[in-house]
Amino acid sequence: MDLQTLAHLRRARDLMDRRYADPLDVPAMASRALMSPAHFSREFKRAYGETPYTYLLTRRIERAMHLLRSGVSVTDACMQVGWSSLGSFSSRFTEVVGESPSAYREREHSATEEIPSCIAKILLRPPRF
Repeated sequence: MDLQTLAHLRRARDLMDRRYADPLDVPAMASRALMSPAHFSREFKRAYGETPYTYLLTRRIERAMHLLRSGVSVTDACMQVGWSSLGSFSSRFTEVVGESPSAYREREHSATEEIPSCIAKILLRPPRF
């Protein structure tokens, strides 16, 4: 993969990282990368090992985990990370994290506060779909 393609893909990934709560779809992300949607999806998966949709969902779950650890309600976390349906959010969160958002929120998280943020970001990232 050439450097120009990677630079275009990074622009789309940066868009997902910054605007994960917005209603992003593959055509919007592909436009940011200056590619057709099909080509963008193929190249993104080739470069990052997952589809753009999966990357965005992982980013949303990761942010929701952070919000829940900080005491935000499940409903507020759901809305802040871009889900419009609490049921869909809860189902996907449970599937990825292994416990419901409510259970995750209520669990003790003080041990994670002692981990340096650069390490916590890696350790606390939800597993890939």
